[in-house]
Amino acid sequence: MKILIVEDNRKLASFLTRALTEEGYVVDVVTDGTTALEQAQEIAYDLIVLDWMLPELDGLSVCRRLRALGSQVGILMLTARGDVPERVAGLDAGADDYLTKPFDLGEFLARVRALARRGKGGEGTVRVGPLVVDRRERRVLLEGARVSLTPREFSLIAYLAAQAGRVVSRTELLSKVWEVSFDTKSNVVEVHVRNLREKLGAHGSMIVTVRGIGYRLEAP
Repeated sequence: MKILIVEDNRKLASFLTRALTEEGYVVDVVTDGTTALEQAQEIAYDLIVLDWMLPELDGLSVCRRLRALGSQVGILMLTARGDVPERVAGLDAGADDYLTKPFDLGEFLARVRALARRGKGGEGTVRVGPLVVDRRERRVLLEGARVSLTPREFSLIAYLAAQAGRVVSRTELLSKVWEVSFDTKSNVVEVHVRNLREKLGAHGSMIVTVRGIGYRLEAP
């Protein structure tokens, strides 16, 4: 599970990063709202831990803009504002949960786990640069145009998109996409990756080969 922490308090960001990493999550950190908005559109995060008060663009605005773009990433908003109107404003902006500072680490991790469980349904939209994967409608759009894929090709691109920015091994793809628990020694993964690249045309290079390991989907 990949998490983006958006927090300008570097000490708190470091503390949360360490706690989440120890729990087995992959964590990125940014310190301002503008960078957070850009990065959240380029990388398929499972959850964003979003502070309300941020430089350049506040967390409430980041949340609203992500939802306006169609992003369904889980958002846990952190803020020192604990009054009911502020909590309502955060939830109305599209946050999935709300935690008031200072908070207990145990409660924070429990809320992260709850949002992670909620996001395992496999539905929603993932955006990686010009590529949009709609898991609910099982369709892929590239710069707004629909890409015709076989069911297996869709499953492959959807998995790579969900793990965007991370190298996914061939063995993991066989397990998650083909549901094979061992390396078949066949070239089925390579064949499907080649077909996907052809169908993505000029954007086929978004699927990067990491020699000896696997593949990574990244924004151009």
